[in-house]
Amino acid sequence: MKVATWNVNSLRVRLEQVVEWTGSAAPDIVGLQETKLTDDAFPEEALKEAGYHSVFSGQKTYNGVALLARSETLDPPTDVVTDLPGLDDPQRRVMVATCGDVRVANLYVPNGNAVGSDKYEYKLGWLAALRDFLEAELEKHPKLVVMGDFNIAPDDRDVHDPVEWEGAILCSEPERNALGAITALGLSDAYRQFDQPEKSFSWWDYRAAGFRRNRGLRIDLVLVSDALRDALTECRIDVEPRTWERPSDHTPVVASFADDA
Repeated sequence: MKVATWNVNSLRVRLEQVVEWTGSAAPDIVGLQETKLTDDAFPEEALKEAGYHSVFSGQKTYNGVALLARSETLDPPTDVVTDLPGLDDPQRRVMVATCGDVRVANLYVPNGNAVGSDKYEYKLGWLAALRDFLEAELEKHPKLVVMGDFNIAPDDRDVHDPVEWEGAILCSEPERNALGAITALGLSDAYRQFDQPEKSFSWWDYRAAGFRRNRGLRIDLVLVSDALRDALTECRIDVEPRTWERPSDHTPVVASFADDA
């Protein structure tokens, strides 16, 4: 089994890239974030032709998430959840479904704008609600994958310049503590289960030649439950799509598991 997460920063703009990348990488499950499409405009048929079932939850211009399941290996996702219980939030950031015998949570965590802002407080509250939700999901689904754009760099290894970013949004202590409360449930960062190259990132600002200068952050994560951790065989960041014309500012992160996972 192979799962992938990718913030595409507009599926309307990057549908052809998604089709091309999934055609070559052949992931079984793909979580997309920032689709930026209302549900009536979602390219369900085009993705079906590309070999994927899809479930999606979107809104105009902002946010939007989708989960793709490869039709060659999986039935359509079932038991779909698109909202965090107890959180009255119109923003479309959550897509949870069962794919085969694995429960998958695909997330677009709020950015938070700036430390101390109203949006920052919203982010922390959202993460607390997410933690409670995932605790309940783990009780029901031992095989759980939680992936997406977390808008949090887990530690200084995941930041191109830790001094420059110290205490800033995406790297602040409360954000990292909130992520730590989630991983403490029994969810492991798949990328850190393997030796990885230094200065490996999944997001680079479009401005100031961020990608060319490798001024990035690793904020796109795949977290796996204890029942799946030992079956991991690889986790990597696929930088190639970030080199394409008109790329997303994010690139895919892929985790692979043994066939008997």
